[in-house]
Amino acid sequence: MKPLNFGCVLDALPIVMDMEEEVAALRAQVAALEARLHAAEAEKNHVRRAKVDEMSAEVVDDNPYSRLMALKRMGIVYNYEDIRTLSVLVVGLGGIGSVAAEMLTRCGIGKLIMYDYDHVELANMNRLFFRPHQAGMTKTAAATQTLRDINPDVVFEDYTMDITTTANFEQLKDRIQHGGVVARTPVDLVLSCVDNFGARMSINQACNELGQVWMESGVSEDAVSGHIQLLLPGRTACFECLPPLIVASGISEATLKREGVCAASLPTTMGLVAAMLVQNTLKHLLGFGQVSYYLGYSAMKDFFPRDVMRPNPECGSRFCRDQQAAHKESKWQPMVWDDSKHGANDGAVHHEDNEWGIVTCGGDGNDANVDDTHSTMSSGIGFAYVHSPPAVVPTDDLVHVNDSQSLEELMSQLQALK
Repeated sequence: MKPLNFGCVLDALPIVMDMEEEVAALRAQVAALEARLHAAEAEKNHVRRAKVDEMSAEVVDDNPYSRLMALKRMGIVYNYEDIRTLSVLVVGLGGIGSVAAEMLTRCGIGKLIMYDYDHVELANMNRLFFRPHQAGMTKTAAATQTLRDINPDVVFEDYTMDITTTANFEQLKDRIQHGGVVARTPVDLVLSCVDNFGARMSINQACNELGQVWMESGVSEDAVSGHIQLLLPGRTACFECLPPLIVASGISEATLKREGVCAASLPTTMGLVAAMLVQNTLKHLLGFGQVSYYLGYSAMKDFFPRDVMRPNPECGSRFCRDQQAAHKESKWQPMVWDDSKHGANDGAVHHEDNEWGIVTCGGDGNDANVDDTHSTMSSGIGFAYVHSPPAVVPTDDLVHVNDSQSLEELMSQLQALK
């Protein structure tokens, strides 16, 4: 038996390891191709609804916008159809970004541009709208496929890339500048839904350079708190004005993750923060209600803190300081809600008609002042019960108490009544 040549074995180890890595990469490619094939087959087996040329307020079963346009009839939004002329760029299709993209799609946004570098995994199913058969697909491709089924009227663009690299950062800036519904115009808003400091800083720098309004969002690692923030370059604090206390320095944040350890995620918290983000987006873009500059959320106490953060004159970003100088003369002030200017003195919602005979009652808690018999009712509509006025207690049954009497005297009177 020949002796084992350990030198040859050691020389062969790198080759074997390289082959194992190559096999693993090929298996990943095969899985991705199988997922794309499965998705393509599923795509062939269903039919999307026809596109709708114009938003209509007509209340019919096949009008996908009737409930949205009802906001106009109720006096909440006066220009809802303008949403089809607006574009939003979303960076990050995780627990917040994917849900926000879905909400914007259902709201009928004109154009949606999406960025993410990752792939769909089964571990994502607890919080994202992706389906199990899309595992292996890029998140951007899977999102476009799903969202186009929900609303084919929306124009979608998707990019699978890491925006923190130099080349991809320039591409992101180009789409911010020229990604509007009208060719070569800027997008109307950028939404940051990323989960790491580096990506947030890239978005922050791009928006500071371009003077682009954007909103930032996030959820804590324990999944029980989150926030949204509106950033107006030069007027409110940018992300570099108030950086986190601890950040990764000189290394990739991905290397800080420990094997077998991951951040918690609750679909409830993710969905709530996404809803806050999109609600703020609609108010900002369509000009209704009070826009929040910073809105936090604590699930443990159902606490919603609000604040306005001014920019730091000594911000580390040169572009932020330039934006501050450009807006110095504007003397911008944050929006303060004024009921008298928004027709909300009585808190009433104004309708074009009142088919059901609904009336708004005073808030004094005295239902006896409401005369149900004089309400104008449509045919076929009646009261579910008859209102009974409060019982009148005869004065003879009232017990008059002298405040000067002691407890012992009152007890004696009570015993005498027995």
